[in-house]
Order: sequence, then C-alpha cells, then structure tokens
Amino acid sequence: MNTLIDELKQLIINVLDLEDVTPADIDPHAPLFGDGLGLDSIDALELGVAIQKRYHITLDSTSAETRRHFYSVANLAKFISAQQAS
Repeated sequence: MNTLIDELKQLIINVLDLEDVTPADIDPHAPLFGDGLGLDSIDALELGVAIQKRYHITLDSTSAETRRHFYSVANLAKFISAQQAS
C-alpha cells in the first residue's frame, strides 16, 4: 500500500504541475481539497482522468462515494487497491 501511496503522490505532482511540492510534503491522510493540499474541481477532473488511465478503473464524478475516495491520498490508495482486486 505504501508503494501505491508514493505513486499517487508523484502522480498528483506530475499531473497538476505542482512545482514546489515534493512527495514528502503530501500527508497521505490530509485532505486533497480545501484546507489540505488546496486542490480545486479542475484539479479533481485532471487527477481523475490520470487515475483512470494509469490504473484502468472507472470513476463516477457525480457519486458522493467518489468524493470520499478523493478525500485523501490514503483513501485513493484504498479505493484503487479494492478496484484492482475485484
């Protein structure tokens, strides 16, 4: 799981061009949006597309459950692991 968390941190940095952020700067349990990393809805869209392509999973952008998965890097890692196991 730690490898997936590290991959996701790097993916976030690369996809969103976060130049002044390193993987160590991203707390896996901190919110990605708002007070946490400070991402917005456009960032969520770009990140969602990148995750779908990289991990071959389907996301429903209108689902409240998807919003919970995108709360933090740790939540995303759990969701991706579960999707890949099924």
